[in-house]
Amino acid sequence: MNPINRPRAAGTTLACKGWQQEAALRMLMNNLDAEVAERPEDLIIYGGTGKAARNWACYHAIVAALKGLGNDETLLVQSGKPVGVFRTHEAAPRVLIANANLVATGQLGKVPRLERLG
Repeated sequence: MNPINRPRAAGTTLACKGWQQEAALRMLMNNLDAEVAERPEDLIIYGGTGKAARNWACYHAIVAALKGLGNDETLLVQSGKPVGVFRTHEAAPRVLIANANLVATGQLGKVPRLERLG
């Protein structure tokens, strides 16, 4: 288990460089709150397999990326892993997330094996 070690994210104090990044950070952290998450110690937020991040290292990397993300940058997260930060512009999304790109609906039984492979 790797606890988040932070009370529910709220208030007016920013941990990030802007409110858009802060909103994504708070959503991530609050989804893992013990009152709402299914198994927060395993990063499972819903449905038995719905994870907030691939693993705890990826969770901490996403948090670090969000805290350092500028107002003209976009963080790309693929299947729970931060894969890049790109300079974009202030009107662009701060975070883009792509999930389940490799597993067809009829092949969900392969998900545990793919998760073990990383």
